[in-house]
Amino acid sequence: MWVERLFRDLCSHVMALTDLPAGAEAGFMDREIRSGEGWSERLGAALATCRVFVPLFSPRYFASEMCGKEWYAFAQRAIHQGALSNQPAEAIVPALWVPVPPSQLPGPAERLQFNHNTFGERYVTDGLYGLIKLRGYAEQYERAVYELAKRIVRVAETVRLEPVRPLDYRGVPSAFGPTGSSPARTLHVTVAAASRHDLPDGRSPEYYGDSALEWNPYHPVAQRPIAYVAEDLVKNLNYQTSIGSFDDEAGHYDSKQPPTRPEILIVDRWVVEDEHRRQRLAAFDQESRPWVNVVVPWNRYDHQSRAKEIELARRLEETLPVKMGQGRAACRAAANGVANMETLGQILPQVVEAAAQQFLRHAQVYLPAGNTHTERPRLLGPMGMSGPPAPRPAPFPPDTFGGHNDGNDSNDTDRGDADDSES
Repeated sequence: MWVERLFRDLCSHVMALTDLPAGAEAGFMDREIRSGEGWSERLGAALATCRVFVPLFSPRYFASEMCGKEWYAFAQRAIHQGALSNQPAEAIVPALWVPVPPSQLPGPAERLQFNHNTFGERYVTDGLYGLIKLRGYAEQYERAVYELAKRIVRVAETVRLEPVRPLDYRGVPSAFGPTGSSPARTLHVTVAAASRHDLPDGRSPEYYGDSALEWNPYHPVAQRPIAYVAEDLVKNLNYQTSIGSFDDEAGHYDSKQPPTRPEILIVDRWVVEDEHRRQRLAAFDQESRPWVNVVVPWNRYDHQSRAKEIELARRLEETLPVKMGQGRAACRAAANGVANMETLGQILPQVVEAAAQQFLRHAQVYLPAGNTHTERPRLLGPMGMSGPPAPRPAPFPPDTFGGHNDGNDSNDTDRGDADDSES
């Protein structure tokens, strides 16, 4: 009831602030979807075409796997467009349904640059739920909703997200990470590529920059270097991410030490033309490091690469026989060549998940303080649990504003939801 009222009020303001024709839909709220009505397809289509995503922050919102999936699907569009244009495409406008302590925000929410104070002091302390429930705050509620509507319209007019093919909503990961996961999960991305200053004879420099981190295999369609695109994609899975060059890190690997984080190694096939780099990669392949997965971007519209594809692919397989064949099917597919940016966005989450699982199998285990050996040891550190796992959400279809039904139909329910607003 209360979220529906907020949705109606927001849509009314958006209609008044824009030139949308009478009768047009100013927004989408997934509470309209009911079981048996193709909710997954409808929600996927809305997330693939809407121009602004409005998550309603609350502790329950971030505990919802359904809400995390919605966030992930929308943010993936912005990352993809940012990769093509090398310009930020931030179209998430958060609203406080219930104030959430910063320590409880997952990485994707914490990194949003958004100033809630402009919506009013009472809004910051009580959230929209408090303002809408208490009659004495009616004026503050109206101000907050109007300011939120203005922000939605401004973002819709300045950030032009292109529609994409809908994702299968049931299969996408959550941007908030697995239920009960530590907020301090970390992952490292390493790039094995040349710079424009040390390319093989005859190799065009247009795909390279001053360091390996500026390698852009999907040029000219994509404008953003692959290292930074991968960093954004991994952050959208609620990881703290770092990036580095294989040239700088090759001498620092020690297979005798337990891993400290899962890793992704992004490899340009052209590096095998440099014998020194090829030997270092071959030595790395002999180390037993199953928590490191390989991704090989490969642009078939790069005529030089296409002309030497068979030779370079063969030499890379000879150089990295272990890495090229390890892991599940998605990992082997990623190592055999990722054709474009869209495919990278689809396959990288699976590669990251596989690396994370291998890390958990091989990381050092510590006994909790005061352990009496009657408890099972638990993993501490960057991938460990920060406390007992939270209960999994009830398996109901998503409900209001992109959230999911928590089984409480009370009008006073205090819950977080998300609004996919079109404006």
